[in-house]
Amino acid sequence: MPDLAIDIRNVAKRYAEHVAVRNLSLAVPRGSVYGLLGPNGAGKTTTIRMILNIIVPDSGSISLFGQSHLSNGATDRIGYLPEERGLYKKMQVRRVLKFLAELKGVEGKEAERRVEYWLERFELKTPEKDWGASKIDELSRGMQQKVQFIGTLLHDPDLVILDEPFSGLDPINAQALKDTIVDLKTRGKTVIFSTHLMDNAERLCDSVCIIAHGDKVLDGDVAEVKAAHGSRVVALSVASESRARIAPVLADRALVARADDQNRYYEVELAPGADAQVLLHRVVESGAAIERFELVQPSLHQIFLERVGATGVEEGMSGHG
Repeated sequence: MPDLAIDIRNVAKRYAEHVAVRNLSLAVPRGSVYGLLGPNGAGKTTTIRMILNIIVPDSGSISLFGQSHLSNGATDRIGYLPEERGLYKKMQVRRVLKFLAELKGVEGKEAERRVEYWLERFELKTPEKDWGASKIDELSRGMQQKVQFIGTLLHDPDLVILDEPFSGLDPINAQALKDTIVDLKTRGKTVIFSTHLMDNAERLCDSVCIIAHGDKVLDGDVAEVKAAHGSRVVALSVASESRARIAPVLADRALVARADDQNRYYEVELAPGADAQVLLHRVVESGAAIERFELVQPSLHQIFLERVGATGVEEGMSGHG
């Protein structure tokens, strides 16, 4: 058994007639980046809140670093960024951050030193502008999210839990967050984040768990998950003027189970029993100018659609995790 940061066994949570999480078991190794994936309403946030002891599971057990998450001090080793952001809008940025550090036992000069380090790292303090002296409500939404993320890290937690951390971030701020996640892993920290953005999970995660309607659909090492779903996906690219020619081929459900248009190419999942060579022959026969035809491992996005289904995703988009 690997050294685990989080060990969840047979956990369930129900609200009246609604089952938020059903018989969930997860094992998150220390020093890894772990993705909790699923549509809104899948049970991701409920799971996170049970880990943090914000809500109590109806059954099952949760361990953090080998001890019950109810043990004294267990949750002090966690940094948590909730999906619903919240900061004291009329307070100065530095005062908010120092207050958050002191809540986690970092005091005085050390708290101030850490605040300055993170302000500079996230470019909230530059030679041109010191946003640390501003009030929270004077900052853009992206800057406010960076401040809250800093508050998550000030006490140097061993486990960092991020609930939909990329929501609303522009590409520059999203990259800064990704770089920090990679750095945390390099330093031996464990990061678990929930998201419905599969591209970020594919780039960052060592392992993932897909949850839908409160049930675990699959989990495991990203490379192993992709390999298990491989050999049935073709990356197909044709000249832009040829796209109309291959539309009937991609619509043939005896040959193609799903064709996901990635703009520059199609990610084509072959139908059960279909042969990639037959697909190639049909595309050539259509007269399309082929630019790429390659058997590839499916993306996490494609696996997610296959295992959860587009209908399940649409139903979940109106709910909360």
